[in-house]
Amino acid sequence: MPENREAMLSLPWLRCRRAFFAIIVVATSIAGSAAMVQVVTHLPLGWQIAMLTLFVLTFSWVALAFWGAVCGFVLCMLRLDPLSLRRVPFLPSDAKQLTGRTALVMPIYAEPPIPTIAGLEATCRSLLHQANSLGSAAVIGDHVEVFILSDTQDKSLAREEADHVATLQQRLDGQLEVHYRRRPNNLGRKAGNIAEFCRRWGRRYDYLVVLDADSLMSGATLLHLIDRMQRQPKVGLIQTVPIPVGQRTLFGRFSQLASALYSPMLAAGQSFWQGDAANYWGHNAIIRTRAFMAHAGLPPLSGKPPLGGELLSHDFVEAALLKRGGWQVLLDTMATTAVSRHDPAVSASHNSFEAMPSNLLDFAKRDRRWLQGNLQHLRLLNGAGFHFISRLHFFFGAFAYLSSLIWLGLLVCTSILVGYQAVESQPHYPLPQALSLGLLSVTLAMLVAPKLLGLLLTCWQCPHRFGGRLRLITSTLLEILFAALIAPLMMAWHSLFIMNVLIGRAIDWQTQHRGERSLSWKECWHHAGWMTLGGAAWAGMLVLFSPSAFGWLTPAWLGLIAAVPIVKYTSSATWGSAVSHKGLLRTPSTVIKPPLLADFVALTALSHQSLGQRPVHTGILKPPPSELPGEMPCQSFYQHRLQPAKAASPSAKERY
Repeated sequence: MPENREAMLSLPWLRCRRAFFAIIVVATSIAGSAAMVQVVTHLPLGWQIAMLTLFVLTFSWVALAFWGAVCGFVLCMLRLDPLSLRRVPFLPSDAKQLTGRTALVMPIYAEPPIPTIAGLEATCRSLLHQANSLGSAAVIGDHVEVFILSDTQDKSLAREEADHVATLQQRLDGQLEVHYRRRPNNLGRKAGNIAEFCRRWGRRYDYLVVLDADSLMSGATLLHLIDRMQRQPKVGLIQTVPIPVGQRTLFGRFSQLASALYSPMLAAGQSFWQGDAANYWGHNAIIRTRAFMAHAGLPPLSGKPPLGGELLSHDFVEAALLKRGGWQVLLDTMATTAVSRHDPAVSASHNSFEAMPSNLLDFAKRDRRWLQGNLQHLRLLNGAGFHFISRLHFFFGAFAYLSSLIWLGLLVCTSILVGYQAVESQPHYPLPQALSLGLLSVTLAMLVAPKLLGLLLTCWQCPHRFGGRLRLITSTLLEILFAALIAPLMMAWHSLFIMNVLIGRAIDWQTQHRGERSLSWKECWHHAGWMTLGGAAWAGMLVLFSPSAFGWLTPAWLGLIAAVPIVKYTSSATWGSAVSHKGLLRTPSTVIKPPLLADFVALTALSHQSLGQRPVHTGILKPPPSELPGEMPCQSFYQHRLQPAKAASPSAKERY
């Protein structure tokens, strides 16, 4: 590959950025901690240590999120690329000259075939359309192939999968090669599925684009990722920022608005200080195959689940292993930053989407799986050779859930202290005072600030993509209220999940429910009734012993008391549609309606219509391509000898 100025990604002042970010976060934490020292100074020493420790951990976490949002806001407002810090007045370039070979791989496990294959077909057709607009449609099939990697164990569902894949092969015949492989077991789950593909076919391809069963990526985004890989041969992985779409329940609409409104800004802030040591979220990303095979083979952790055995959140670890191997790992925000939102044509063509759970219970169940996997990462903090930022990813991923338990501990300690003082009538423990209320106000302001910054940025740059300024402001205020109400619910669930992990209760990582699901009152009460009862008892105790504490702790106990109706009504598509008809909770995916989503909806409907006419599977699947076996050795977490990454060698097509 010829040398050019972009062969090695330029990341100016990266160490200074990280130092600056660390300083402002630490300084803010110290200032908050100093104020808290004054609040608890009259308490007994044991109470001082407990309250101060819990507060410092919570406030530092809030400060980290706050300053990350501020950095992202400044970058998006100035239209600066968070990696190069250069102004980006243009679109990401599209790959007009494809020199390597790319495999679009979709690992699936007992997924509903119709929406899964329809989404993959929409992605493929978007790629073909984009290639045609660039004049390279005739050669796209020589450089891109598609793999459905099935781990489905149910034979009847596997036959249905094969039927849909065979139909997709016929539809794309002569345009894109589509391959289907089903493993007789699902050893290693998703990570094992992809590793098995790499060992059999990885050497045929320069790059892998990993898609989940609910992923949608536009052709413009795919070609942009391939282009970056070709121009920057020391990059091992590029993660996009997938935006949730497609849910019509009230919970789904709130979540989709929050992601569309805040994620681009927050991702820019993360990319600013992460630089070339970004994270991997397991899908909607492109990977350099040679680097992945050489460095990302995963061994199991010693011991038994839940904290031992197979790594559940494997993606964090794979990114860390790639970085340890000397490869750059990037978070690509160019397709989602505010700069590209000015042009509707850009917003319609550069997309990276995913689906999400439609209700709070399914969302919490997914968090339960992620929590167990992220807690495993704490065992890798002292791993050999990992980059400091990779260790932060491990810690932050776990602390995102541990913070709920810490917040719960802070609330419990505060409540006990309030009750104790009321019973003992000891005025020399005065709580709360003006300083404590002021500190609480500052903390709440820092929690809300990222949302307000996202609102301000969007109101300034592209309010039309959310239905206009008035509707956007109203929708954001509703989302802030909703987020405040469900925060205590997530705190309670996460705390319960952590306790289950600590006592050794592991879970199986099963397929998540991806469609819309309205919950019954019985199911809501079964899973959230204990929160309502606990919240009512807590609020009653506060009223009895300290009416003032009852007032300033309202954001916490109110959400718990309302847990059951919140879970029930937000799972309703009827309520979601009613809000949408008022013009609220709109997102760019519903206002602009990208062709990618329109194609997905049309292809899904077509598949449902022809379901009864589909012939029984007759074994007409095309065989997968010839194998080119390669090694993907398991890495060691505690022994490592650094071997710097080399620039990419000639393409797989040229080598083989």
